[in-house]
Amino acid sequence: MNGGPSGFHNAPVTRTFVIASALLTILFGAQGRSPRLGLSSQDIIPKFRLWRFIPSVFAFSSTPELMFGLYLLYYFRVFERQIGSNKHSIFILFSLIVSSVFEILALVYLKDPSLNTLVSGPYGLIFAAFVPFYFDIPVSSRFRIFGLNFTDKSFIYLAGLQLLFSSWKRSIVPGICGILAGSLYRLNAFGIRKMKFPDIVTSFFSRLSWPSSSSSSQTLSSGNSIGNIPSYPSRHMEGNYPSAARTSVAEASETSVATLVSMGFDSNSARQALIHAGNDINVATNILLEAQSQ
Repeated sequence: MNGGPSGFHNAPVTRTFVIASALLTILFGAQGRSPRLGLSSQDIIPKFRLWRFIPSVFAFSSTPELMFGLYLLYYFRVFERQIGSNKHSIFILFSLIVSSVFEILALVYLKDPSLNTLVSGPYGLIFAAFVPFYFDIPVSSRFRIFGLNFTDKSFIYLAGLQLLFSSWKRSIVPGICGILAGSLYRLNAFGIRKMKFPDIVTSFFSRLSWPSSSSSSQTLSSGNSIGNIPSYPSRHMEGNYPSAARTSVAEASETSVATLVSMGFDSNSARQALIHAGNDINVATNILLEAQSQ
C-alpha cells in the first residue's frame, strides 16, 4: 500500500510541515539543543514557559525519531488529499493543541520522575492521524511472512510502534495524547470537523509549491484536494468506456471511494468515476488517470 502518487502532489500543507520539522530538527541538533527541546514539568510548574511548546511540537530529538516521524508524516499526506488542505490544516492545528493540553495535564498530575521531560516532535499529530488511518484506510492486500499474517497497513503500524516506544514513557505519553486528540476530532468534538480557515489563509500554502508542481496547485477554498480532476461528461465516458457507461450505478461504493482516495485521487472525482464505471474500481482508476493526463 502506498499513499498515492509520489511526492507532495495535492498536499502542500503536509509538505510545509515536513520541511519545517526537518529543518528545525537539523538546526537545533547542530546547536546541541535537541535533548532540551521536550516539554518538561519545570516549563509548567513553576516557571510556566509555554513558549517551549512551539519547538517541542516541530523538532525531533534524535535522528532515528526524525526518520520514522517524517516517513509517517509523508505517508499521512493521503488525508490531506482526502479531505482537502483547508480541513487538513484544521486537523493539524486541533491535533497539536489538544494533544499538548493532554501532555501538560500528564506532566502536572502524573508526577512521575521518569516523565520529567517528554520527547519532542509532532507526536500528537502523527498519532492523531493513526485514528483515521485505522478507520478510513481499507486493507487492500494480505500476505504471510514466516507464518505470520500481515496486511499492507502493517508496516505503517510497525513504524508507529517504533516511534511510540523510541523513548519509552517519554514517547508513549505524547503518543497516547495524540490518539486521544485524533479520537476527539473523529467524534467531531466542538464541531471541529465543520470548521474551515478563511481562503486567504489556506491559499498561502499553495504559493509554496515547488516549480514542478505549480501547475497542479490551484485553490484550497473548496475543501477538496488541490488540482481537482475534471468532471467526466457522459458522452466522453461512453466513448472510451462503453461497457462502464451502460452499467453505471446510482451510488458509488464507499470502500472503493476510500481506496481511490488512498491512491491520491480527489474523493468527488473518485465517486463520480465509480458511478460511471459501475463500481468497477479498475475501470474507475483508468478513467481518473486518463482525466489527469488531459
